[in-house]
Amino acid sequence: MARILPLEIEELPEKTRQALEYAQGIMGFAPNDVLTMAHWPDLLEAMERLVQVIYKPGELDPVLKRMIATITSGAAGCRYCQAHTAHGAARMADGDHGKIAHVWEYQTNDLFSDAERAALNLALAAGTQPNATTDDHFRALKQHFSQRQILEIMGVIGLFGFLNRWNDTLATELEDKPMNFASSIYSNEVWEPGRHERE
Repeated sequence: MARILPLEIEELPEKTRQALEYAQGIMGFAPNDVLTMAHWPDLLEAMERLVQVIYKPGELDPVLKRMIATITSGAAGCRYCQAHTAHGAARMADGDHGKIAHVWEYQTNDLFSDAERAALNLALAAGTQPNATTDDHFRALKQHFSQRQILEIMGVIGLFGFLNRWNDTLATELEDKPMNFASSIYSNEVWEPGRHERE
């Protein structure tokens, strides 16, 4: 059970309604982490702006951004964010679930390019506790990505460093849409509300 219950939509202060509408627009449902952050409207407003900056169209492929978030979240053990980001990647990929379903096989699966492998290797290392990033990760990245693209990769990793800890610590309950999606593509794992650790 969530350690701090999210607000009901009808309880939201006016200041937070725009943040919820933005989240619903990109996710397709009302996320419980947004409804929990709504208890602290200034934090939610700041988080909304950060998410907008990191996820807005830039130099990095939007599906890759979400796969980076999935790997970072899985490495940190946050199943809530892992399910959310896999669901978001599928929405961005127009229903093509191939890479998303096999994202944990990125090092060996032919669906993934060397550039994607370099980005996902960094995400896995940075999401690990303690951080396992080395200079070799950045040497590999620089073969495929511009400095701006690397900063966009880091923006995603940094964002989920916060969100993984927020949602795992508060035991934010996973909503039906991302839970059902994660269950359908990661059939060998158990996905259920309130479950946060990765097996």
